[in-house]
Amino acid sequence: MAEQQVFPTKGNLIASKKALKLATLGFDLLDRKRNILIREMMSLIDRAKELRGSIEDTYKEAYSALQMANITMGVITPYCQSVPIENSIEISTRSVMGVELPKVSMDQRPLHITYGFARTNSQLDLAYISFAKAKEITVLLAEVENSIYRLAVAIKKTQRRANALKNIIIPRHEEIVKYITNALEEKEREEFSRLKVIKARKVKSKT
Repeated sequence: MAEQQVFPTKGNLIASKKALKLATLGFDLLDRKRNILIREMMSLIDRAKELRGSIEDTYKEAYSALQMANITMGVITPYCQSVPIENSIEISTRSVMGVELPKVSMDQRPLHITYGFARTNSQLDLAYISFAKAKEITVLLAEVENSIYRLAVAIKKTQRRANALKNIIIPRHEEIVKYITNALEEKEREEFSRLKVIKARKVKSKT
């Protein structure tokens, strides 16, 4: 037992009560942090579902238009190669209760067609526009899904620490405080009884 390793003194009682108070405060803070992280993750999960549905429809439309462009125009590889590589993506972070979440940004430039119109048709234009939209959604989805993962890891870690405080640390300090309190009270009762006996002997000796 933990209390057997602690000598029952007033100093140890004060120290144990302080440790118990800090552990309880730590649990309350961790519980609050966990709840805030869970709310943040749930809102991002809803956002991710929305983005997944949107990106699925966008890619479906893009590949359908691309297929039609291939059918109506023949091989369109030279036109695809004229599309510039996206190099404006930047990653920063934002903090939610000490958890660093990614913030992915991409330059919002006006859509610019990079191929000529003489030998192309509207299906290629639709594919180009759809893939550009899919690229934007992919950036958002990457940010949201990575944030969900990091929040899930942080929530699990916070829950584990909160459980340790609630089920191990706090009960241990409560036992120590109870043990020392009972021991000191018993000592006071013994001292009181001893003083009564001494006083009774003194009174008896005077008579």
